[in-house]
Amino acid sequence: DIGIATEALQDAPELATFPWYSWHHGVVVPKGHSLATEQQLTLEAIAEWPIVTYQTGFTGRSRIDEAFHNADLIPDIVMAALDADVIKAYVELELGIGIIASMAFSPQHDPHLDLLDATPLFAANTSRIAVRRGTYLRTYAYRFIELCSSGLTETVVRDEASVARSEDAP
Repeated sequence: DIGIATEALQDAPELATFPWYSWHHGVVVPKGHSLATEQQLTLEAIAEWPIVTYQTGFTGRSRIDEAFHNADLIPDIVMAALDADVIKAYVELELGIGIIASMAFSPQHDPHLDLLDATPLFAANTSRIAVRRGTYLRTYAYRFIELCSSGLTETVVRDEASVARSEDAP
């Protein structure tokens, strides 16, 4: 009934999508890694290392690819995963550095890793909430959406989900 994702939702005409929150990628490295001592993290410095990051089409991977492309750099992406915990596990095993959603890092849960701020390097990502247009939603679905984002009231969601996009019109 409800979809939540960072990529792919907003281009589907059969879905009504709503911005939920914005976030940035960060770079994870093992404790003591030389990148952690850089005065200012750069894409050039990141590109010197093997990289473990998200699979294409998920969790803002297009923003990562776009940043390297715009800088005329070819990153050495040695592994792609769907999950930040998998990425962090490979980084902890020193198979490369990781590029993850910064909110997926926790100093308490990731004591052997450091998170480096990459906010200026990669464009912001927006996670979106989606519902299928023309579909009946139960009251609890609307309440869940409103708990996620107080501005997404039942009226707002219902009104947008009942409107056909121009691509849908006969």
